[in-house]
Amino acid sequence: MEKLNNYRKILQKIVRHHAQYSASQEQIEALSICDATNDNYILLDVGWERTGRVHDIALHLRLRDGKIWIEWDGIEEGVTQELLELGVPKEDIVLGFYRPQRRQLTEFAVN
Repeated sequence: MEKLNNYRKILQKIVRHHAQYSASQEQIEALSICDATNDNYILLDVGWERTGRVHDIALHLRLRDGKIWIEWDGIEEGVTQELLELGVPKEDIVLGFYRPQRRQLTEFAVN
C-alpha cells in the first residue's frame, strides 16, 4: 500500500508540473486531473486557438495492478525518464500506448 501511495504522489507531481508549462497560448488552459480514487492522472488542454476548439489529452497515466501505465504521452520529452529519476523501477512501468506484442521488445513491464 505504501508503494501505491508513493506512486500516486509521483503521478500527481508529474501531471501538475507539466500543467504549468503545457498551455503555451493564452486561450488554452492546462487542466491537471488527479483522481486518486480511480487512479487516473490526466493532463488536458482545453480552450480556443485560431483554427477552433482545443480539447486534447496531453498525458494520461494510471495505476493498474500495482504498476504505472503510461496510456498516452504527448509530452515533448516524454515522462518515462521522469518516472525513472523519481525512483520508479522499469518493471513497474508499462508503456500502455504500445500494442501488447510490442511491449515485450522494450526494457519495461509487459503488463
